[in-house]
Amino acid sequence: MRLLFSIAAILIGLLTLSGCQDSSIDDLSPKATRELPDKIVQKIKAKGMKKNAPVYFRLFKDEHVVEVWKQKVNGKFEMIQNYNICAWSGTLGPKYKEGDRQAPEGFYAIKAPQMNPASQYYLSINTGFPNTYDRAHGRSGAHLMLHGACSSSGCYSLTDDNISQVF
Repeated sequence: MRLLFSIAAILIGLLTLSGCQDSSIDDLSPKATRELPDKIVQKIKAKGMKKNAPVYFRLFKDEHVVEVWKQKVNGKFEMIQNYNICAWSGTLGPKYKEGDRQAPEGFYAIKAPQMNPASQYYLSINTGFPNTYDRAHGRSGAHLMLHGACSSSGCYSLTDDNISQVF
């Protein structure tokens, strides 16, 4: 399963989660390869998209929402689904340094190695914070995840069912 994600307006939480590291997409578990619900598959087809087309996420901290957008065959993106963020910590505003328990704000590219099917938090996706902009502005932090388990001390968390669809 080859996935390339780019995230627009991402707002991801902070916490060094050892369970969200040291794994690769090659270590897929059954929970990471679950089929999408028929309702979403039908939306994909109806909107002229391929099932394995690129996606991007928009996360909104204040609204507790993750939007999933997918690329159509004409190259344009359209929203497919949104999911409620069930747990997160921090406040509005950017992340500045490791340990500030603040969620970053910006644009983050996600590649397959950042996806962890063996996470202690059901499934997890490392956002790749800090990006080039963050580093140029002296911002630091690591292991900023979007994960399941609906529990968080810094990362953004979805229900296990929802993270399996996003993953």
